[in-house]
Amino acid sequence: MVVSSLLAMFLCFSMHSIAQEEEQQVPIIDYQHRFLPQVGRNGMVVGPERLASEVGYQILQQGGNAVDAAVATGFALAVTYPRAGNLGGGGFMLVHLAEQSRQVFIDYREMAPGASTRDMYLDAEGNVDRQALYFSYLSAGVPGSVAGLLHALEQYGTMTVRQVLQPAVDLALKGFSVSFALHSDLTERSERLGADPAAGASYLVNGTAPALGSVFIQPDLGRVLQTIRDYGHSGFYEGWVAKTIAQAMAENGGIITEADLKNYVVVEREPVRGTFREYDIVSAPPPSSGGTHIIQMLNILEGYDLKSMGHNSAAYIHHVIEAMKVAYADRAAHMGDPDFSPVPVAQLVSKAYAQEIRKAIDPKRARSAAEIQSGTFEDTESLDTTHFSVADQYGNVVSNTYTLNFSFGSHIVVPGTGILLNNEMADFMTKPGTPNAFGLIESQANEVAAGKRPLSSMSPTLILKEGQPWLATGSPGGSLIISSVMQTVLNAMEFDMNIAAAAAAPRVHHQWMPDKLRIESGISADTINLLTVLGHPVEENVRTLGRTQSIMMEEGWFLGATDTRRPSGWVAGAQ
Repeated sequence: MVVSSLLAMFLCFSMHSIAQEEEQQVPIIDYQHRFLPQVGRNGMVVGPERLASEVGYQILQQGGNAVDAAVATGFALAVTYPRAGNLGGGGFMLVHLAEQSRQVFIDYREMAPGASTRDMYLDAEGNVDRQALYFSYLSAGVPGSVAGLLHALEQYGTMTVRQVLQPAVDLALKGFSVSFALHSDLTERSERLGADPAAGASYLVNGTAPALGSVFIQPDLGRVLQTIRDYGHSGFYEGWVAKTIAQAMAENGGIITEADLKNYVVVEREPVRGTFREYDIVSAPPPSSGGTHIIQMLNILEGYDLKSMGHNSAAYIHHVIEAMKVAYADRAAHMGDPDFSPVPVAQLVSKAYAQEIRKAIDPKRARSAAEIQSGTFEDTESLDTTHFSVADQYGNVVSNTYTLNFSFGSHIVVPGTGILLNNEMADFMTKPGTPNAFGLIESQANEVAAGKRPLSSMSPTLILKEGQPWLATGSPGGSLIISSVMQTVLNAMEFDMNIAAAAAAPRVHHQWMPDKLRIESGISADTINLLTVLGHPVEENVRTLGRTQSIMMEEGWFLGATDTRRPSGWVAGAQ
């Protein structure tokens, strides 16, 4: 009896010791998933294109912080990733400042020119003129990218403009080898780019994409970058660059003036914040709708035992989609530029509102779009946006999303500059009840007005764990951004997926209107059949949904993942 007791005590002690030892030796990367992140120790840049990501990482190696690296990456992407990297667009930057333990949101979204009017895109019959809205000088908002990147550098960086701009200048003037991805992008859009003489001269050779492996030089864009390098903000928004843009506008039916450029302002806003279980969510506030609705959906889903349902099971997808429908209905009803009309963010992200929504969700039946009403309160993108994430060895983190709207924006280059113009005016509501280019219905809160910023879905997001940055992510994809980011962070938080697995998992999407459930490949036929039985109008998607660029931070390690849904992504800083 004594021996048995002693043996039991020994075994108990041994098992406890083994458990403690195993707990202490849990690997940074487990091997339970088919997808694994890249691992680094001294900072990391994850972006959509290799050369620009490497530029950012070189800045980190030179002692720069995450903001320095992000700004260098942003300018380099304007050279190496023209479908979405840009000088002529706009975006949002979310920054975690380690020393101050706070987050800053920088709004450098495009602004409507001073001559803008509510009905400027309606023809004589009152219909939307989509050529003018999408592919003309009139489609461009006042660009904010240069101002936003330089503002971030001045306020939160440590390096000079010259230091962070020179790599982009070199890439433009010395050239770089045309990659398969760039060759494919330019081939796909060669006809539309060739329709604009300046765009054709900038990006095509005799009307076709430059050959794979050939050296691609952009002298006009390089000259603009040199001017920004030497003169900073005024080098773009005043002087010869501004005059050239304004002159091209005046000669081609556009309305951006020198005064519009000179008067462009960057705005710092308080990020939208929420929680999911033990995690803190920090994301983009209006005029982005993304952060608000990511938190709103997570609030709804927090009330369910998602793990017991099983990841991407029919029950799980059903509840995710029902949450999405409500969020997108609220987006249509309430979202716009907060400087022009109040947006009920506090109510939309409240746990109480989420509880009310859950009461209306039937676990056994999908509600049609017609059955879903937006919330009422007492106080009331292209598929080719791009995102990159940066983390440095000092604890600073940047999540940045910027865009031209469509791939290559309006496909118009300002002669003599190499600057592709955005077509962001298409993100405004141009006619009540008429969907925008991404099928989204929007309210009068997002109607065109001079000086106004169009509503966006861009969602640069940070997840904090025990008060420290744990995950930085974001995505392109227009209306798909919100659902892509939400599912990626939910996969990581709720299902303990490493960031590569979280990004690679098949996604679903429903934006309320049109009433259809889009499903990526990888969801089983049985699951799709069950969703159909529940009443979901399933559309097996022929395109992938979103493309996240993410960094997870664990115990001093950087775990990076570039979404494999598109070519050319890169994790710089992996060891």
